[in-house]
Amino acid sequence: MSHTAEIVTSENSPRRIGVVESDARNKTRTVVIPYVSRHVKYGKYIKKKTVLHVHDEHNESHLGDRVEVAECRPLSRTKHWVLVRIVEKAPEGAHLLLKEAAAR
Repeated sequence: MSHTAEIVTSENSPRRIGVVESDARNKTRTVVIPYVSRHVKYGKYIKKKTVLHVHDEHNESHLGDRVEVAECRPLSRTKHWVLVRIVEKAPEGAHLLLKEAAAR
């Protein structure tokens, strides 16, 4: 007998917006937050990314969606974020292009 309780996050918890990179696992999404950083010595701009494992209780987000996530209590060894809302759905058929690009 297991019941699922909603994960409670405070209004002040850190929030980020990123893109769903993987929706292969049940109730878990991999969200990527890209950013650009300047190299300290050479001054060159470098593309970097932050990868977050996000809890999606109702499996409502899919590959390519822009989502807002909030920090919460640890749910597993790597999962410390929860899905707040879907900011923008991916265009129809975009998940096929993203899966194809990831396979290369």
